[in-house]
Amino acid sequence: MQISKTVRDIRVNWAISDRERDKGLATPDEIRRFDDISYGPHGQANLLDVYVRNDAEGLQPTIVNVHGGGWVYGNKEIYQHYCMRLALRGFAVVNINYRLAPENRFPAAVEDINAAMQFVANHGAEYLIDKDRLVMVGDSAGGQLVSHYAALLTDPTFAALFDFDVPDVHVRALGLNCGAYDGKKLALERKDEVFLEYLDIIDSEPSEKLLQMVDTVSRITPNYPPSFVMSSYADFLLPAAKPMYDLLKSRGVPAEMKIYGSPERQEIGHVFHVNCRLDEAKICNDDECAFFKRYVSY
Repeated sequence: MQISKTVRDIRVNWAISDRERDKGLATPDEIRRFDDISYGPHGQANLLDVYVRNDAEGLQPTIVNVHGGGWVYGNKEIYQHYCMRLALRGFAVVNINYRLAPENRFPAAVEDINAAMQFVANHGAEYLIDKDRLVMVGDSAGGQLVSHYAALLTDPTFAALFDFDVPDVHVRALGLNCGAYDGKKLALERKDEVFLEYLDIIDSEPSEKLLQMVDTVSRITPNYPPSFVMSSYADFLLPAAKPMYDLLKSRGVPAEMKIYGSPERQEIGHVFHVNCRLDEAKICNDDECAFFKRYVSY
């Protein structure tokens, strides 16, 4: 398969940036980690890690992280330090890989997220995961994937468009971070090359069936999980945050929106919250976890 220059550049340049961001970071002493657990048949792409506090007893409220990377880049390793610091705040955290485009087109990533959630349903208790107190978080493309998958979980008619059964899990809240959410609009506007790669429509128009399958926003019901919508003033996806927040509120979904930083502070930009060295990242992740705890605490 020929990989486009755009995808090649993303994979090279973003990897350099991510390595530099996390250089010197280590696993906190308070964290126990279970690495490279297989949840599906697709090798490295179907591995996940679980992080829990050493002092955790019994089933823990659990965050499932879906990494960003423009649907074409990324893995759980570049999110491990962010995820372990979420675990320090009182959660088990599941950090997943999934198949990437263009080698694997839509809905491969969604199928993998579903398989990971099925693993959580079937085996989570072995890792102190409480399948009835789940939160899902995702940023950038991961935000699109999480928002999309949450609609599948809460609208059976939407789930029926896909060739899998959703598992018996209870996602009680979402963290939608610096994301793009309106898949149908992205497909029709044809401005985001990597999203078109993901959908396999670089050289064609989307079919009506495909548009139905990526149309998250029309599938949001009052059953959709309460959502924390986050962006920053220097985030190029900031324009997507308020429309998503307004949509959630209009559909009767509990939601909170926060915008961090300022236009002048470019380091508080897209997905700044995964940079564990930034004070604003700590503030944002504290805010988000406080929101989650309102919905997962007994």
